[in-house]
Amino acid sequence: MKPGGRVAGYAGVLVLSFAVAVVSSYTPLGRQIDNDAYDWMFRLRKPSPWTPQSVILGIDEASFQALGGVRGLRGILSDVLERLAPLSPKVVAVDLTLSDAGEPAEDARLEAAMGRTGNLVLAAELMPGGTAWQDPLERFRQHASAVGHVHAAQDPLDGVNRQVPLEKAAGRERHWALSLEAYRLSRGAARIVESPEELRVNDLIIPARREDARAIYVRRLPSGPHGGTAIPRISAVELRDDPAAAESLRGKVVLIGVTAQSAARDRLMTPYSSEQPMPGVEIHANAFETLAQNRFVKAAGDTEVLLACGGATVLAGLVFWLLSGWAAYGTALGLLAAATALPYALFSRDTVFPPLALVASAWLSAAGAASYQHFTARRQLRRAEAEKTRYQQAVHFVTHEMRTPLTAIQGSSELMSRYNLNDEKRKQIADLIHSESRRLGRMIETFLNVERLSAGQMEMRREQVPLSEVVQVCLDRAQALADRKQITVERTVLEDATLAGDRELLEYAFYNLLTNAIKYSPSGARVTVAGRQASAGFRLSVRDEGIGMDRKEVESVFRRFYRTRRAIASGEAGSGIGLSIVEQIVSHHGGRIEVESAPGKGSCFTLVLPVPGDGAAG
Repeated sequence: MKPGGRVAGYAGVLVLSFAVAVVSSYTPLGRQIDNDAYDWMFRLRKPSPWTPQSVILGIDEASFQALGGVRGLRGILSDVLERLAPLSPKVVAVDLTLSDAGEPAEDARLEAAMGRTGNLVLAAELMPGGTAWQDPLERFRQHASAVGHVHAAQDPLDGVNRQVPLEKAAGRERHWALSLEAYRLSRGAARIVESPEELRVNDLIIPARREDARAIYVRRLPSGPHGGTAIPRISAVELRDDPAAAESLRGKVVLIGVTAQSAARDRLMTPYSSEQPMPGVEIHANAFETLAQNRFVKAAGDTEVLLACGGATVLAGLVFWLLSGWAAYGTALGLLAAATALPYALFSRDTVFPPLALVASAWLSAAGAASYQHFTARRQLRRAEAEKTRYQQAVHFVTHEMRTPLTAIQGSSELMSRYNLNDEKRKQIADLIHSESRRLGRMIETFLNVERLSAGQMEMRREQVPLSEVVQVCLDRAQALADRKQITVERTVLEDATLAGDRELLEYAFYNLLTNAIKYSPSGARVTVAGRQASAGFRLSVRDEGIGMDRKEVESVFRRFYRTRRAIASGEAGSGIGLSIVEQIVSHHGGRIEVESAPGKGSCFTLVLPVPGDGAAG
């Protein structure tokens, strides 16, 4: 592979790893993994305890049993508000929707109790579908300092509450959250100042973006019993029966709500939940404490996430591009450990970073880069081994195929040096040496040209080659070998044709087929050469009456160094490389070789070569 192609392929692997990692983090499964990781980090890094500024006044099972049951809920609320008035709580927030009229006497009593309660926050709830509000009755609302919504965000994937939206709107009417209104009143702020990225209450800056419904992560106190949080709580019946417990409400922000598990529907699981979900009033109390303690956990922005994932991808790529072996893998493990630990490190600094995208980017990029480099190295090793094999084959060819002309040259030169020969004899031997040396040179040049063509290191010559001349030259050269075995070489139908190609290579290919036919035919046999024009190209065939081959041998005959069992048994010298070179020559000329053979019945090798103007061989 060229260096540019390798760089492009490597970059493509890294880009694909980055894209898969980022996209997977936006799938439902990816978001759930991020949620589970958040819950785990939330439980692992518990915030340092603080003194709560709020108290939960719960209407639990015992309160219902002692104070009139569920049907007497407004009477219980009236009793609670009447008992709270002398204690002067800082704020009283009621997590009960009072949008419907009840018993006239109960409503009158409740209205009177609300009139004596300062800094009262009443609850509003969105209608199903979010088209309108269920606001408290006007008779109650006129005594409230604020109305806040009581919706806590429930994750659509697992139903766990991790955030509270500080803003909800239906139509043109908007309400802030019950917890935010309670905080505002507790700080004596007249209004909430807003911008697209944050809210401000006096000096408190709340990182709550408008595009996220002003949602904030709830930073809960360490876990209390049954998966609850350690915010102080007192029940309605305790408020009635225990004056000392009631005194703990003095000067506090009191959130009133139903905590009985069997009587309320606003129960949500939280990262702290074990077996029992958390009542809505407790969720609102924790949201208030998050505001009161200024303990906000901010979510990392999409740009920050993409930059971090891109950085992990680039680093993984650089590791395996610049390093190798254990150094690369050791550095990559360090990168993976850092990517895995970074989300928790950021969480410890109050930033929620979705871990899946970063961890997946690092892991996929490292795995992709390592795999790419591994297979690239293997490809380079295979190429090196192929070059080594090619070199060994070349040496084998040189030592075997060139032995005959070298032997002739050596023998002739020895005769000239050892014996006193006459001029005519010396001229004959000199001509033989000259002829064999030229033959040896052509053989070397042919072999090197085939090797260069196979390696893509040279362009094949394209010249006009009269095929009848090529055939005649090869027949003349092979005639002596045929005479020694008393084999008749016949040139039957041979139409005239001119090919475009390399003459020397074509001569080598045809001469090899011709000498093979002679070598592996018995004495007195016949070798036939024929050539004719066909639709697929010019067909030049050499047919013998020799040992032949079976189908399996025909399929392997063009492999380098392959020789059939019958060829070996014949005693004829051979390297098994000639036919593989012939196939390469014909292939580079745009042609093909066809073989017909049967054991004991001879073989027919046909070169199908394209003729200019007739198209390539088909």
